[in-house]
Amino acid sequence: MKKSLGPRTLAFPTPVWLVGTYDADGRPNIMTAAWAAIVCSKPPSAGVSLRPATYSYGSIMARKAFTISIPSEKHVREADFCGIASGREVDKFAKTGFTPVNSDLVDAPYVAECPLVLECRLTHTLELGLHTLFIGEILDVKADPEVLGERGLPDIEKVRPVVFGPEVRTYHGLGVFLGRAFAIGKDL
Repeated sequence: MKKSLGPRTLAFPTPVWLVGTYDADGRPNIMTAAWAAIVCSKPPSAGVSLRPATYSYGSIMARKAFTISIPSEKHVREADFCGIASGREVDKFAKTGFTPVNSDLVDAPYVAECPLVLECRLTHTLELGLHTLFIGEILDVKADPEVLGERGLPDIEKVRPVVFGPEVRTYHGLGVFLGRAFAIGKDL
């Protein structure tokens, strides 16, 4: 029998994404977000949930744009820092050694060192309680050539994204390949 843990944010895994914005003075900022996901396929859209107290919240509201930079395992330390420090007090790009890149498509920066980037134009906001869900249409996905695999698409084992364990507060890499989606279950 399963043990009830009550209503909690316990879903494994959640992504570790760096949300890029410009503040009111045009300074680039990034914050780590784990309450995030792909939320629609047509139009391709991603969502991130932020508390109004975050510095990035006001920037997304003002600029109507954000980027998502997906860090690899080798940048877990920097990603953690970007979730601890506030852009109000710290230049997170300078502190982490990350390089801000101006998006050509949206009014937000992304992280050059991250192997995969999504550039998003804000399309919807939804007040959920403590968080606001920002939904952005993905206008482009940029990938480092070395993480591309079959069919010119990103290979998850080359990207090596970081995942977060909510409530237990841990970071993890991904496990082994288990099979092809929409194929492995066909023999049942």
